Amino acid sequence: MRSELFKNLEVISSIEDYVAASISTFLVSAETCWQPTDFLPDLTKTDGVEEIKLLQARAKNIPDEVITSLIGNMITEEALPSYQTYFTMLEGISDGKLTSSKGWMQWSRGWTAEENRHGDLLNKYLYLTGRADMKEVEKTIQTLITNGFDPKTENDPYQAMIYTSFQERATKISHLNTGKLADKAGDTVLARICKTIAGDEARHERAYKSFIGKVFELDPNGALLAFQKVMKNQIIMPAALMDGPANENLFDRYSKVTQKMGIYTTWDYAQIIEHLVGHWKIETLTGLKDYAAKAQEYLCKLGDRYMRIADRMKAPSEINLAWLSC
Repeated sequence: MRSELFKNLEVISSIEDYVAASISTFLVSAETCWQPTDFLPDLTKTDGVEEIKLLQARAKNIPDEVITSLIGNMITEEALPSYQTYFTMLEGISDGKLTSSKGWMQWSRGWTAEENRHGDLLNKYLYLTGRADMKEVEKTIQTLITNGFDPKTENDPYQAMIYTSFQERATKISHLNTGKLADKAGDTVLARICKTIAGDEARHERAYKSFIGKVFELDPNGALLAFQKVMKNQIIMPAALMDGPANENLFDRYSKVTQKMGIYTTWDYAQIIEHLVGHWKIETLTGLKDYAAKAQEYLCKLGDRYMRIADRMKAPSEINLAWLSC
């Protein structure tokens, strides 16, 4: 186990220059990227209040289920402090300095800075719609951050990069599909917001797939073992601990809504597995140790297994919606 960890740290250190050089490809500077105010009513203008009324008129016809999905997406984004803490605690990532010039730490700060805008924008937009009980939303955010975040990746940077590759793609899908439903309901601005956030997630997904792709080149045996571990543990969604009053499972409620509405489903989960297996060319890896070859066989069959599960699943007929304003 110690030798496995040493190998992981050695590889993570060896690709640090690649990570640093990739930052300009996968992240956008504050001077040129979008900001939440680009999508919100400008209250410094004389017609700012009228813009709020127009926003509320657009949002009026959005189905309750879509609002619930939007709230769940927003709460997930607002738990960002937990995600940055998680990343910097990984073996081989931090040197203990918050302003470190180390490539991994530059990435962590830049990625966090981009992600921070997502929760800001969705939170303000939901507040202005008048469609959500924001006091309950705020309590849920505080509870989620208090409860923390455990993706079951054993503080292993290999597993973490595979997890984030999966999770960024899952988040992208959820935002895109929520936006499509908002557009169908007539809120074209919210649709554009969701599409824009999904665009960020897509860039971040490409970054993490690129980083772990380098690991597959340098240590295919270790990378395959890590991939297998992540998938056997199953992907723990970032908002899994958004418990409500009396330990009410709000995440389960949110998940049922997204499944019912086709926003994020078991089918999507299966598709992401197949995408990652194909992207990293898992099936073509050769010269593997026995344990890695077994992991390869497991991974190549996994997507199809989840596809069969998805085919058998039916969305629940009754869902008690959380957070909606009276």
